[in-house]
Parts: sequence; structure tokens; C-alpha cells
Amino acid sequence: MSMHAFDPWTYRATSGYTEGNDLNGYKIAATDGDIGKVDGATDQPGIAGLVVDTGPWIFGRKVLLPAGVVERVDHDDEKVYVDRTKDQIKAAPEYDPDTGADDAYRTRLGGYYDDTYRTGM
Repeated sequence: MSMHAFDPWTYRATSGYTEGNDLNGYKIAATDGDIGKVDGATDQPGIAGLVVDTGPWIFGRKVLLPAGVVERVDHDDEKVYVDRTKDQIKAAPEYDPDTGADDAYRTRLGGYYDDTYRTGM
């Protein structure tokens, strides 16, 4: 039985995301409810991810979601479904929109979501 390797910074082939899709303004749905809207996105190979404005949910904090947690994109509803719970997303290493994501932060965040992938599946 081979374990599927989790690549945090690449969209899954099955997600319905294709390069160049503009996801800004799309709602983000965790497994247990909506968490906010896409406020920025990158699909650069190896560092693809979504910056999410959580609004009142985490006191206006923004979170960075690695592309690998995206389960599917519904373009009709303008919604992005991720396969993590609100608590898992809330507990992720904090994102600072002022400094952005450097390599060290990406490594830490990717590792965090890799752990939740193994334990949550």
C-alpha cells in the first residue's frame, strides 16, 4: 500500500483548478463551514497558495492556505473547498501579510499541513 505523498504547494490534479484561474473573492469552505474569502493567490510552481481574509472569524486575521489543501474548486459557486477543519486552519503557524511568506515560513506551514494531512485522513 503506497501512501500518497502530500505536496503542500501544488494544486491537486483533481481539484478543478487550472493555471491562471482567478480565485480572488471566492469563498473558502473548510470541512466544517466557511472561513472567509480569497484575498490573494499565487500559482507559481512550488509556492502556490491562497491568502484568505477570515473577516470576523479570526478577528480579521489573514491566513495562508497551501494549494495542496484545496480539495476542489467550484467555479459556478465561486467557492474553494479545503480538506481541513476550521480548528486546524486556525492553529496553523500565523501568517503576516506585511512580511509575506518567506522560505522558512513556507517550510513551517507546509510541514504543519503535512502533519494534519497524515493525522486527519
